[in-house]
Amino acid sequence: MKKIPFGSTGLLVTKPAMGCLPLQRCTVDDAVKLLRAAYEGGINYYDTANAYTDSEKKIGLALSDVRENIVISTKSQARDRDGVLAHIENSLRSMKTDYIDLFQFHQVPEVPDPEDPNGAYAGAVEAKKRGWIRHIGVTTHRVDVAEKCIASGFFETLQFPFSYISSERDLALAAKCKEAGMGYIAMKGLAGGMLTNVRACHAFMKQYDNVVPIWGIQKLEELQQWLSVAEEDPDMDEELAAFIQRERQELSGSFCRSCGYCMPCPVGIEIRNCARMNMLLRRSPWQQYMTPEWQAKMNKIEDCLECRRCASRCPYQLDTPNLLKYMLKDYREFYETHKDLL
Repeated sequence: MKKIPFGSTGLLVTKPAMGCLPLQRCTVDDAVKLLRAAYEGGINYYDTANAYTDSEKKIGLALSDVRENIVISTKSQARDRDGVLAHIENSLRSMKTDYIDLFQFHQVPEVPDPEDPNGAYAGAVEAKKRGWIRHIGVTTHRVDVAEKCIASGFFETLQFPFSYISSERDLALAAKCKEAGMGYIAMKGLAGGMLTNVRACHAFMKQYDNVVPIWGIQKLEELQQWLSVAEEDPDMDEELAAFIQRERQELSGSFCRSCGYCMPCPVGIEIRNCARMNMLLRRSPWQQYMTPEWQAKMNKIEDCLECRRCASRCPYQLDTPNLLKYMLKDYREFYETHKDLL
């Protein structure tokens, strides 16, 4: 399995790596089997977070006996010193380890202030002094915040949504991180599940020698796909480039990345999925979205208050209320034309 330098941390991590958010949807036994299979397949880097329910505990159960052979990163959304320290201490216990290779401030809306003695950054610095963590990074969904984090010089890594439908400004972050000596972790490399061509995704990421994609893996067959394509290691060719161009034309623009910054909705609309329903219907088995439960979720869009809180929070500047209305109209039309197949 190919390994690349992780910025200036001195760590070497596999490309591909494993995003562990989906582990919380697995049973304990299935998660342990999946993690062991990933390790035995050659993957050495595992990214999780305090917020991912029992993901950290599953990593501890599966990989604590090979701790010296792997790299673990986790995250905290705490915005104060004591909260960060409490989360890190809990992560250490859950993962049955004495140290965390990379600690990341999770989904920051602004650059954490290193001068605040009671702030989150102070907590990470204290944790590093105690030997609990070895490196400090940051994650965000906001490109302007990501650019400021890179320029600040306070972080050793950046984690940001990065895929072949990313904007040019988003894609430029990889080069900025390389110039700054920062590791770059590509989250949402499948654009929230919208991208399904594993070879195209691999070839795209291969073009960026400093980018580490953390694929969200939930099933053994998904893992095998990534291990197989890593062994094949395809380059970008004319066929894949043409395919990616078609995908960009279809998916760029008013496309919800399912980051969740728009939520919660005051009337309970499940925005992060409803706002991309047309793609879910056409790029995955559509029958699962035609249940009474999903029909109720989509019909909830009619309760929209037009408060526009969701739009004000969207890091991609989507007109979310109008996007939701379009999705509801499309959903109902799709249902009418497919209901006889249910």
